This record gives sequence, C-alpha cells and structure tokens, in this order.
Amino acid sequence: MSGTQHPGSGKPIPKFPTKQMTILALCRICEPIAFMSIFPYIYYMIRDFEVTNQESEIPVYAGMVTSAFAFAEFSSGVAWGKLSDRIGRKPVLLTGLAGTALSMLVFGFAPNLPVALLARALGGLLNGNIGVLQTTVAEMVTVKEHQPRAYTIMPFVWCLGSIVGPMLGGALAKPVDSWPTVFVPGSIWDRFPYLLPNLFCTIVVTIGVVIGILFLEETHEEKKYRHDPGLEAGKWIISKLTSCAETKSSRGEKVTDVAEVLSLLSEDEQPPGYQTTEGSPNLPSTPSPEPEELLDLNESISTPRPKPTTSKAFTRQVILNIVGYGILAYHTITFDSMLPTFLSTPSPSGDEIVPIALPFKFVGGYGLDTRQIGVVLSVQGIYSMIATVFLFPIFVRRLGALGLFRLIAISYPVLYITTPYLVLLPDSLRMVGVYVVVIWKCTCSTMAYPSNAILLTNSAPSLLLLGTINGVAASTASLCRAFGPTVSGWLFSAGLSLGYSGLAWWCSALITVAGAVLSLSMTDKGGRMDVDEKSEEDAEMGFEDHILDHKALDSALAAAEPRPADLEDDETDRVVVN
Repeated sequence: MSGTQHPGSGKPIPKFPTKQMTILALCRICEPIAFMSIFPYIYYMIRDFEVTNQESEIPVYAGMVTSAFAFAEFSSGVAWGKLSDRIGRKPVLLTGLAGTALSMLVFGFAPNLPVALLARALGGLLNGNIGVLQTTVAEMVTVKEHQPRAYTIMPFVWCLGSIVGPMLGGALAKPVDSWPTVFVPGSIWDRFPYLLPNLFCTIVVTIGVVIGILFLEETHEEKKYRHDPGLEAGKWIISKLTSCAETKSSRGEKVTDVAEVLSLLSEDEQPPGYQTTEGSPNLPSTPSPEPEELLDLNESISTPRPKPTTSKAFTRQVILNIVGYGILAYHTITFDSMLPTFLSTPSPSGDEIVPIALPFKFVGGYGLDTRQIGVVLSVQGIYSMIATVFLFPIFVRRLGALGLFRLIAISYPVLYITTPYLVLLPDSLRMVGVYVVVIWKCTCSTMAYPSNAILLTNSAPSLLLLGTINGVAASTASLCRAFGPTVSGWLFSAGLSLGYSGLAWWCSALITVAGAVLSLSMTDKGGRMDVDEKSEEDAEMGFEDHILDHKALDSALAAAEPRPADLEDDETDRVVVN
C-alpha cells in the first residue's frame, strides 16, 4: 500500500499497477503499428490493383479497405465483450493479437482488391481488443486518483505505434523501387510490392502475443484466481535468467542488476493463485511467510457478489457516452483516412483545372509520395505522444473529464471546416498549414478519447458488466469507423468531380456539431465510482456511529452487570407468591 490516502478519508490508495500496465502496453503497441502502416501506401496499392482508371475513384476503394476491418469488428465486438466476461480478458486479448497477425500476412500477399478486403475483414472479425482493453484497464485501476495516469498510457502507446507504423509502411512499401540493389526485380518483393511492411508487422504482433502469454495477468474479478500455465512459464524463464545473472555476478563479472530489471515482468501485486514462494514452478513449495496486512473481508473472493442483469447496464449516461464515443470515432476516422488521400491527390492541371469561386468552390491537392506522407503521419504520432503525456493530465485535472470532453467537442467543427482551405495557401506555407492542422487534430483526439473512456468507465453501474458495456461501445465505434471511410471517400471523390474539395470535410463538420450538442447532456455523477465511494463512506460512518453510541453501550453494560443476591431473592419470592 502506498502512503497516499483518499481525500476526506483515512483509507489508503492502492499502488498504481505500473508493471502490469507496462506488459499491457507492450502487447497493445503491436496493433497501432500494424493498423497505421497501411495508410502511407493504400492509395498506391489501390492504383496498382487497377480496379479503376479514374484517379478520383481511388479514395472510394481506399475507404472500402479501411472500412472492411471496422465492419467486421462491429459484427463481433459485442460477442468478444460478452466472451471476455465469461472466460476472462487475457484469452480474448491474445486472440485479437493473433487475428491481427494473420490478417496482416494475408493482406501483404493480396493480389487484388477482393483479397485485400477479405484480409482486413478477417482482422476485424478476430479482433475485439478495443472494448476488452478498456475493461482491462478499468479493472487494473479501481480508484479515480489513478485514472488520469492510467488512461493516458494506452493513447500514448497508440501514438508511439502511430509513429513507427507509418514510417515502416512508407519506407518498406515497394522495396524494389526503393532499394533495387537489395530487392531485385522479378523476386517475390516485386510480385507483392506491399508484402515487406506487412511481414514486418506480423513479426512484431507475434512478439506481442508471446509477451502476453508469458507475463500478462488476468484481471477479471472472478477468473484471475485460476491457474495460468503461461504465467508459470514466464516466471520460470525469469527465474532462470535471474539465476544466470547472479552466477555471472558471483564470478566477478560486471553486470547490471538484471534481477531488478526483470522484476518488472515477474510479479506485480499478483493474486494469491499466482504467487509462489519459489521462482520455479518445479521446485517444492515452502511455507508462506506471514502476511504483511490483515485479510480484507470485503474482497470478492470471500463474499462474491451476484452479477447484475445486463438490462441494468445501459443507463441513460452509459448510452450517452456510447453514442458520443461513436460520433467521435466516426469523424476522427474520416480525418485519418482522408488526410493521406488529401496529401496524395495531385493538384489539377491543364483542362482539369476548375475555376475557383470562394468560399466553397475550389479543387486542389498536395501530390506527396509515400515517404513524405509517412513523415507527416509520423510527426502526427510524435506530437500525439507528447500531448498525451504532458497536456492531457494537466487539462483533465483542471477541467475534469467531462469539462475537457465538452471543450474538445465544441472545437472540432472549426477544425473540419478549416482543413480543405489549406490547398489555397501559397506554396511556401502549404506544408506549414498541414502541420498546424495535424497538431490541432492530435491535440483534440489525444484528449477526447481518454476523457470519454473515463466517463464511460465511471458511468458503468457495475464492474462485472464493464466487459459487456465496453463491447457494445467498441461495436458502436467500429460501425461508425466502418461507415466513416466509405462515406467520406465517396464524398471526397464526388467533391473532386463537382469542384468542391471540401465537401467531405464539411459533412464531417456537421457530425461534430451533433457530438458537441450531445456532450452538453452528459454528466459525470451517479456512476459506479460514486456509488462505491458513497457505500464505503456510509459503511465507515455506520461503524463509527455504532461505536460512538454511548447510550446503547451503557445499557448493554448495565444488562451484563451481576445483580445483588438479595434483589434476586426478592424477585423470586414475588414470583412464588404470585
């Protein structure tokens, strides 16, 4: 236990689960690397498939590829959430990672558009990690004081993956053209020009699966006490590495304290079912040491609570937060999918030039190649990482999760209205405008998502229903992400044909207005966290009142005092006479 205490009470705050959050982050980082790696080259991949001769139609098919994953994820999100409530979080998370690895491998070998769509759909169908991941974090962090820190870790990891992913995708796509001396023409890399980045991502995700099997602990309130062979194998590996390090140290070799470094992966407030007194599962057990603190009789293992019915999970605030999450997912994925297309689209020339009639009629693009787009997206990831670590904790403590979410929701429409006008800037300022918009967008998204996650988690009526709630939220977001790229891609192509480059952006601005209005109806009161705190306070006050009830104590003592013998004889005589 840490020395800090809940404000207004003497109850200590549990330690922050740093070690297990680190393991979860190592597993999580694989997905954004794989997901973001396709954006720098998806425009050129569709063009190489030769599904259309019209450059303006490529964004439509690029949106279909992006949407295939989200549609499949929507169809399976609720099922994965409910399954995680039944079998635990860890198996579902690892299955999702394995599905991502398989889909990336198939996507790299895709010879045409249908196979590419099938590969992306397969990844979405096998991946239910968005909702389950939020549930896992909520079960690791049980007090509000840790939430700003906890809910910045996964966005930080996503931002880090957003840096690496586009860089890998932009650098490794079409290796025969980029490094002809290493990847010779006529080889497999020439036949499948987008295999290399996907193969690399498959290896990275596989490493994440192995780390999760060996070191990630179950967080489900009822499933975390069962035996886990993967964790036992991980502890055995750690014990062997530790013993080898100690042996080298005893021989006088200068080594670092490997035991301290590896302890990050060995034990982190592990449940009783996982703790042993020896490092190796093959060694005989020894008597357990005396516990440092008394047994908490309020633990769920001693007094299991009945699981609330699913119908009670979706309160008004839960529904509002889920709808707000869906709106946020829709317009942010439209931005993420339209920006690479916007940067890839060449400016019209010759007969294609459309006369400009401000404020709405104009056509333009940037015509950047995959490497340049990869650099822009990597800068986006770097800044997002900085904003997540340094800006979000400051703003959420000052404004609260609800106030911050409302502020961002109100500012989003201005961003989408402004973005298409970048093509009208002078050449010397065009790239500056791109980076300004990217930083603006990253600042909003890195604060909106964790704020919404905190609001949704705290509004849940019970922790046992959180898997189902987050599953529905993930499915809702996936459905919105499925429609977002397809609709925005179609609007983008239609805008280019009609002479209105900003059509898709301005339609997304209308969606953000709906999200801003919805945020005004949200509240952060009356959820699970408030109920739990109130129950604890009532229990403590009730206990204190019972102890301080002097009249009841005096009467009980008086009843227990022995009475004189003559009084007892008088009462006996009265009874006999009567």
